[in-house]
Amino acid sequence: MAASIGSKLVIASHNPGKVAEMAELLRPLRLEAISAGELRLPEPDETGSTFAENALIKAKAAASSSGLPALADDSGLEVLTLDREPGVYSARWAGPAKDFSRAMRNVEEKLAARGAFEPAQRRAEFVCVLSLCLPDPSRHHEFEGRVSGRLVWPPRGHKGFGYDPMFQPDGHEVTFGEMEPDQKHAMSHRARAFRRLLEFLQ
Repeated sequence: MAASIGSKLVIASHNPGKVAEMAELLRPLRLEAISAGELRLPEPDETGSTFAENALIKAKAAASSSGLPALADDSGLEVLTLDREPGVYSARWAGPAKDFSRAMRNVEEKLAARGAFEPAQRRAEFVCVLSLCLPDPSRHHEFEGRVSGRLVWPPRGHKGFGYDPMFQPDGHEVTFGEMEPDQKHAMSHRARAFRRLLEFLQ
């Protein structure tokens, strides 16, 4: 099925860290991946109330503007004690400057305000939903991945991006921010969603 989407694919993101990670995960398909940023495509307003809705908004906009198949992800951190916040607003908590050190402090302050200092009170999930949209907007497909863990403070590690330095996945003693990319790519929420995508395309 990979041949049916052609040899080029737009990654519907302007986030360099996310684009690099998604391009790496797409390597088995041997597609030419171009980012929405490289094509100077406009960033649509993410008005959805779920990860799936926002991913589809971004994928449809990129496919429509470029005339190429587009892949978008919407992903974020759900903190159970915070009623699954920040969720779809994970990037917005970082502000216009995309300052995730600020976003992580925000999460920690909200946890502290609820007295959530024990590991069991700091459970969280990273969630990723991928939307693959063909230039014909009626043709789109969705793939979801999740990984569970707990939040640590202070953040540890300078690898990865976003909330990675404060997220320690179950079964590991290191955070995503401390993991080598290959190790993270083998088990992250995004990797799990991509495995479902690759199974579909292959």
